[in-house]
Amino acid sequence: MNNYCAFSIDHKCIKWIDYEIPRQELVEADELCHGNWIEIEKKNKYIHTLQTILESNHISYPQEM
Repeated sequence: MNNYCAFSIDHKCIKWIDYEIPRQELVEADELCHGNWIEIEKKNKYIHTLQTILESNHISYPQEM
């Protein structure tokens, strides 16, 4: 889609903003999602390391709920 309309005086599409806002929101959501996934992976590795240390020292810990 482009911001051109042959039928308007200034040749600007009146629906352009309706297209541009959701597109920008999707870009931002994708960036946040990627960052969150990286953070989740780091936390999972950290948790797994802590569980391994506790298990090797025969220390009990709360299981998942």
